[in-house]
Amino acid sequence: MVSIRDAQISDLPAMLAIYNHAVNTLVATFDLEEQTLEQREVWFHKHGGRYPLIVAEDGDEVIGYCCLSAFREKPAYGNTAELSIYIAENQRGKSVGSALMRDIQKRTRELGFHVVISGITGGNEASVRLHEKFGFTLVGKLREVGYKFGEWHDVHYYEWMVGEEHIS
Repeated sequence: MVSIRDAQISDLPAMLAIYNHAVNTLVATFDLEEQTLEQREVWFHKHGGRYPLIVAEDGDEVIGYCCLSAFREKPAYGNTAELSIYIAENQRGKSVGSALMRDIQKRTRELGFHVVISGITGGNEASVRLHEKFGFTLVGKLREVGYKFGEWHDVHYYEWMVGEEHIS
């Protein structure tokens, strides 16, 4: 059974493995080289409080994670967050993303955010379906802004207006 909880520093090796698999095989991230544990420790410490970092686990195994990050640095963006979600390859299509999304949306409401933004690389239909299921709508597209695996990729921006309830 999948459970959701706050991430702990001891989860970093598992989260790093999930992320580096995405770096090497997917266009869900535009990182081109694997991250080190030290780099991910810096990333980890940017979360907590206003910007939660949560994990999905099955038994003792971390099988996915999700976080909110600052959307932009300028103060007027303070009530807008950016969402990231990564699922272990062998867990995709098993509702792990839905469990993470339900929890992060609950936290988003409690934290008083107004808008959540997700950038989804063109062609990632599973991520689009997940986001639309939870009330995100397409608000724009940046054409050919990332070059990975020998191809240019678009990024589609999805937005969830927190006050517009859509419970899944």
